Amino acid sequence: MPPIPLSFIRRVFLVTLAALSGCSEKDDSAAQHSYSPEITVEDLADRTAILASDAFGGRPPSGPMADKTVAYLTEAFKRMGLNPAFEDHYVQNVPLVSIAARPDAILQITSPKLERRYDYGSEMMVWTTRVVKEAGIKDSDLVFVGYGITAPEYGWDDYAGLDMAGKTAVILVNDPGFSTKDPELFTGNAMTYYGRWTYKYEEAARQGADGAIIIHETAPASYPWSVVENSWSGPQFDLVRSDENAGRVAIEGWVQSFVAEEIFADAGLDYQSLKQAAAKPGFKPVPMGLKADVSVQNTLERSKTVNVGAVLTGVSHPDEAVVYIAHWDHLGEGPAVEGDIIYNGAADNAAGVASVLEVAEKMAASPQRPARSVLFLFVGAEEQGLLGAYHYADNPAFPLAKTAALINTDVVLPLGEMADITVVGRGSSDIEAVLESVTTEQGRRLSAYPNPEQGFYFRSDHFALAKKGVPALYIDTGTEHVEKGRDFVTKAKADYVANRYHKPSDEVMTDWDWRGVVLDVEAIYQVGWQLAQSRDWPQWADNTPFKAIREESADERR
Repeated sequence: MPPIPLSFIRRVFLVTLAALSGCSEKDDSAAQHSYSPEITVEDLADRTAILASDAFGGRPPSGPMADKTVAYLTEAFKRMGLNPAFEDHYVQNVPLVSIAARPDAILQITSPKLERRYDYGSEMMVWTTRVVKEAGIKDSDLVFVGYGITAPEYGWDDYAGLDMAGKTAVILVNDPGFSTKDPELFTGNAMTYYGRWTYKYEEAARQGADGAIIIHETAPASYPWSVVENSWSGPQFDLVRSDENAGRVAIEGWVQSFVAEEIFADAGLDYQSLKQAAAKPGFKPVPMGLKADVSVQNTLERSKTVNVGAVLTGVSHPDEAVVYIAHWDHLGEGPAVEGDIIYNGAADNAAGVASVLEVAEKMAASPQRPARSVLFLFVGAEEQGLLGAYHYADNPAFPLAKTAALINTDVVLPLGEMADITVVGRGSSDIEAVLESVTTEQGRRLSAYPNPEQGFYFRSDHFALAKKGVPALYIDTGTEHVEKGRDFVTKAKADYVANRYHKPSDEVMTDWDWRGVVLDVEAIYQVGWQLAQSRDWPQWADNTPFKAIREESADERR
């Protein structure tokens, strides 16, 4: 990698010093930096180092450090001459609520002959997303609903003929394709939207269930029980909706697999046999002859985060939009690791924000204007569950029916020049055809995400808009370094996940090589620019659950 210029090192020092002293970048002329209208190594590294510095406190979703981050982004948009996205404002308020369940809940499973009690944390996790101080289920009939999927495009309905009123769904994680590895069943080993826990709770609510309990197994979930226990304990953030989430089931939860096996045995059922049956077409839900009781006590706190957005207004079709999205937030401060309490989030997602700012800088500097508008959107509270993105999806700056495409950048690892660019959820939409054309001109190729069973396509901000039909592209660092090969990339990514992801050590690294990131950012710039100049409307692939949703608004695009 070429040495980092001395001017860049000086720049980062001055901005960090200014931020620590309470001055903004705008207020400190010594910290001013002349950004290039082209996408450059120096500018990407500069923006990332600023946002990932300790002076920004790990970019929590709210509070003084969040305000500082938002001010930095807003000033950048103003300097570029971009228009505010939200009427006369660059900022969209996102109301949040924190729901913290007391960790003393007990799940009781009963029948006329027995009663079992399962402990919070070690054996099960339960909570409610309803904004109430107490919620629970009582004498709720347990029903095993297999994978809990209703998917017309696959001819699959695990709730067929079932009235779930007064009942709690017991559900397998992931989907039948993962279980069977049959490429003709769903999408084989690659997780679909229907395999995600979020979908399963939402579908149980649509079916009118009292509660929904997912059975945890490490392989299909793609994470161990410790992730469940840690992720769902303590305050859980959600959006403040008009119905205070009354439309959700009263109790959501997980149980360990050994707990599930015991419950099934108490019902006179064989868990392993039913799991196999649930992966076959025509599976019918199984009443278990058991009842569930559990109650959770909550502490509620209300707060807010913000989304930050700016628009390059289209000249001929300004009501249509192409959207670039990246989440600006990280974890703020947390438990000390080797004395460090600031979770800087350099790769996740300061570098992603820097990438979108580079695209915005180049488009804003161009003498040519796009036909469609281009929205540059930085969303908050991604780490709390894509909340800023979901709020934008409910309150968009442009009609979703006329949002042509969305391009998401989340977690950028500067590992050097790659022979490829990774498409997470490859095969989802024909935006990929545009990207493939661009990368071919670069002398590179597209690669699928190497672990599709982990369902990462459904874990980042674009998903909130994809669920409402907006075609979305989600890219990741490539899989093959042009000089060091695949093993180097595989080990580097594994090292990041094991040692830096969601840790204070996710900081700017001295050995980062930004040349590959420049190529990736140039590629998404070209994709967005071409779509913004086009009269074409990207389409979802036939096997996605979002195609039918998009088609419902087809008349608005004619």
